[in-house]
Amino acid sequence: MLITAVVLIFAIIFAFALYGQNNEDIVKNKISGEKNNPVDDNSNDVTINEIFIKGSDTILPVSLAESEAFMELYPQNKIIVIGGGSSIGIASFIEGEVEIAMASRKIKDSEIENAMEKGIRPVETVIGWDGIAVIVNKNNPLDSLNIEQLKMIYTGKVSNWKELGGSDEEIEVLVRDTSSGTYAFFKENVLDDEEYISTAVTEPNTEAVVEEVATDTGAIGYIGLAYADSSVKMLGLESTEGTFHPEPEAILKGEYPLSRPLHYYTNGEPEGDVKKYMDFVLSEKGQTIISDVGYLPVS
Repeated sequence: MLITAVVLIFAIIFAFALYGQNNEDIVKNKISGEKNNPVDDNSNDVTINEIFIKGSDTILPVSLAESEAFMELYPQNKIIVIGGGSSIGIASFIEGEVEIAMASRKIKDSEIENAMEKGIRPVETVIGWDGIAVIVNKNNPLDSLNIEQLKMIYTGKVSNWKELGGSDEEIEVLVRDTSSGTYAFFKENVLDDEEYISTAVTEPNTEAVVEEVATDTGAIGYIGLAYADSSVKMLGLESTEGTFHPEPEAILKGEYPLSRPLHYYTNGEPEGDVKKYMDFVLSEKGQTIISDVGYLPVS
């Protein structure tokens, strides 16, 4: 019995040792195999080409929709789209961090100079058209303002709606942050580059402007046309030719005072995958996407 037990114990020890050695050999072979045959996430050895697009929150929904449709056609391309504002996008573009900058304003001369010093040659492509919508709460009795009245509101010369024929209520002035192309465009074209009133409330994005105006009866804000919805009222803008709303015909004819182009900026004329993406955006399908998002096609 004792001898049998000893033999059994040695057999068990030998079995465990043999298993351990085999298991170690398997692991070594696996590691060796991984080094010699590295795992490729793309089983068909397809190279994924990335395009980075950054900038305007106004153009952000366009680029997201365009990139999704583009990647369905060209799965070997990956497009990363980031908002943050026109100025932020242009700054990243100048630093060579992104292939395309989105801007709802024209690039400044100082930015072009800075880019050229870094070996970046900005080339502008207009991908669509927008009309900045001036929005108020749906309970606001006013239906239109002129540019001078807007300027008085945003510079603080008028602070109560009753001064403009509205209700006896303080005006809550909403603005975008300084990196926003819409902030800059509005400042230049409405305020004649005067400063915004210091008490204006800065909203981090366009959605926040819409949400605040929808809930505050005294609020006024400005947004890209694609963000306007039934929760707010879009004011008409008065001019010597009449009162115009941000509607397609008035925007494309330039009758609406706050019409503007939407820009992509590339380093030189687009080439390779960037050109392929740009061509898609300007194609019939790409321009249909711009219309579906809520802006106007270039043609």
